[in-house]
Amino acid sequence: MQNMLNAEIWTIVQTNDGNAILLRPCGMEIAVPIFIGQLEIQSILIGREGLNLPRPLTHDLFLNIFSSLHLNLEQVEVCELQDNTFHARLIIRGGEFTAESPLVIDSRPSDAFALAVRKNCPIFIASAIIEQAGIPLDFFIEIMEETDDPGFACQSMGRLFTAPGSRMSPAMEKHVKLLEQLNQAVADEEYERAAEIRDILNQITEKDEDSAL
Repeated sequence: MQNMLNAEIWTIVQTNDGNAILLRPCGMEIAVPIFIGQLEIQSILIGREGLNLPRPLTHDLFLNIFSSLHLNLEQVEVCELQDNTFHARLIIRGGEFTAESPLVIDSRPSDAFALAVRKNCPIFIASAIIEQAGIPLDFFIEIMEETDDPGFACQSMGRLFTAPGSRMSPAMEKHVKLLEQLNQAVADEEYERAAEIRDILNQITEKDEDSAL
């Protein structure tokens, strides 16, 4: 049986290789970096910041479906690291799915995190993954101390980090604001404007991907 430890999203980092969540087991001076896509980062930030969009995003839709079926997302688990790919699962209870026999659904970690921040439910990580991929927090803290920038834009060993506990970077704020505008345009049936905003988002995403190469 797997040994699962309670964890928290310590921070979101921007690196030359892409965006990553630093998942920190509670009470431990170590973090596991899990790389995820730009759109998933946006959804996690929107959920973590408690932003209300005029139309539900995919992760909001999932939670609405769970609620309508009287199901509750109890916790999410990062349960396996295989071939450099992280695997997660959702633990759901309600109705016929009890504490002894919950509904378990496979998930990407990014989707699991986006749901967890919206529900404020516990996140767990397998101890075996910590042993495989954990990095001491001192590594990140030392980098932070090398810069006087409180927003933390410091490049070291090919990686660019944002400070734990900091709010969204200007680039991430721009993504989120554009996404809000896109949802509002769709809600108002302003499809030409929605197409223009979508093009801008695509251009920004392509630029981010090119700069990471």
